[in-house]
Amino acid sequence: MTFDELKEKALTLPYAPGVYIMRDKTDKVIYVGKAKKLKNRVSQYFQDTASHTPKTRIMVSKIHHFDVIVAASEFEALVLECSLIKRYMPKYNILLKDDKGYPYLRLNMKELYPAITIVSKPADDGADYYGPYGGRSVTHDVMEAIRLTLKLPGCHKQFPRDIGKERPCLNYHMNQCAGWCQENKSCTEYRETMLQAKQLLQGNYKAVADQIREQMLAAADNLEFELAASLRDRLTAVENLGQKQLVTAGTLADTDVVGYGETEAKGCFAVLHFSGGNLLDKEYEVFARPDDKAEAVSSLMKQFYLSRGMAPKRVLLPFEIEDSELFAELLEQQYGRRPKLHVPQRGDNVRLVELACKNAFEEAQRVTGKEERSSATLGLLGKMLALEPPKRMESFDISNISGTDIVASMVVFQDGKPKKSDYKRFKLEGLTDQDDYASMHQVVKRRFAHYKTGDKGFDEAPDLLLIDGGVNHAKVAVAALEELELHFPVFGMVKDDRHRTRALVTPEGQEIRIDNNQAVFSLIGNIQEETHRFAITYHRQLRSKRLRYSELDEIPGIGPKRKQELLRQFKSLTAIGQATLPELERLLPKDAAAAVFHHFQDKKQAETED
Repeated sequence: MTFDELKEKALTLPYAPGVYIMRDKTDKVIYVGKAKKLKNRVSQYFQDTASHTPKTRIMVSKIHHFDVIVAASEFEALVLECSLIKRYMPKYNILLKDDKGYPYLRLNMKELYPAITIVSKPADDGADYYGPYGGRSVTHDVMEAIRLTLKLPGCHKQFPRDIGKERPCLNYHMNQCAGWCQENKSCTEYRETMLQAKQLLQGNYKAVADQIREQMLAAADNLEFELAASLRDRLTAVENLGQKQLVTAGTLADTDVVGYGETEAKGCFAVLHFSGGNLLDKEYEVFARPDDKAEAVSSLMKQFYLSRGMAPKRVLLPFEIEDSELFAELLEQQYGRRPKLHVPQRGDNVRLVELACKNAFEEAQRVTGKEERSSATLGLLGKMLALEPPKRMESFDISNISGTDIVASMVVFQDGKPKKSDYKRFKLEGLTDQDDYASMHQVVKRRFAHYKTGDKGFDEAPDLLLIDGGVNHAKVAVAALEELELHFPVFGMVKDDRHRTRALVTPEGQEIRIDNNQAVFSLIGNIQEETHRFAITYHRQLRSKRLRYSELDEIPGIGPKRKQELLRQFKSLTAIGQATLPELERLLPKDAAAAVFHHFQDKKQAETED
């Protein structure tokens, strides 16, 4: 279908809730979305595409045709959307990379010799299930940490069948197992230890440590020093295991804390799992920075919890998400538990969300490369200015003191980095007074006059011109371009009271704030500072050169060394002009001394005649 045909079809859709399915020319599903009113939502894709984000424009350009499914309610549309995303895994939906499910740890204390095992999902068999954890590797690590802490069996022997049949295995000799296969170990002792394992799985490290400490002290009182030493080692292991967990100020029970963080190029969705006030695990997903962070978090949350097999009692969120109540209802329907989705406003819960967001930002920052960061920043700048990402930016600044030695600088940033080989500096001509507007007009016109004639070093066209100054400076630059019948995007750099560029301004006077985006603010600030540095350096060079020049440079036979010697001896030009010929001859050859003497005598005579 053509773009107009797609637009016409969208306008015929009903004002009803439902799901829309975008397909490419091969009939592959590339996007699935949900709408409260299908006509309004779908037709937005086929309006003026200039208002779309770059990602949406690309997606729309790939649409060949689309289907819709009208739902009886918004809730039914939500259920259908989640199902279709899981089924088709569309390219332009934000997806969890790992959707294979999450394992649990199983412990059935009804068995005579209970054991901790890994299972894919809970069953209604009377056993206790813990999790889910972030993957089999993480689950195995949790199980292994508890086994080593309490010195539980790690072999394949079955109890009580294999008790006393063989010698203890290598784990016993490595002090990683208490030797439960020996006949001197009782079932009661084993079960007591497994109860401690259960408490550790519940996050009750302190309770387990207190129990072991009591047992250790009792053994010492009974002069069972070998047992007391063994219990001391177990106590240390439990305390170390507990210290690895982050204990919060409040007491949380079965709570997930969702965080979101982003860099210039990447976004990250993170979930911290708390139980009994302890941070047990972290899971996260890093993806390309989305256009709408709330939509991204909402989409990932649906995929995340619908693939886990259970829901927590409470989920703390960094911001409100669409359809939160409908989603809670869906989880209740699926798992028999309706979690409370909550955006905290104060107290410890706010700090927990901040911690989750910090974790998310750190993960996003870790995988964002320097080039990717720079490219994303240029994309953001282009979006702010309604331009394509500017690859080549040229910035201009004027420098003078009281109208003397008026100079201008042009610096170039290519792909977000300084390109010093293309920097240019101009000594302005025909200007005796301080006139920044005339100066800017001259330098812009001179730079682009060279461009029109194809002069080497000036033959590249910029994607963006940045003018140091406000709206009037930008207007002057545009006027200079128009005189040459050229057009390039021009923006003035508006400074705050700390001389930092806080906004860009169009020649028409429209300000675009940049101080609310750190990446763009830093980039434009670096360009402005580099332009000013280059201009002021050139100005100082010219001024220094002018100040070093004196009347002595006009006198024949007086070179740099003799000039320096005269100034060292007489301290000033006035003193040199008042010196007698013999005084000068004591320092210089006769011919040179005579030249200096007659130069100043002739000057005095001319001043007298005037």
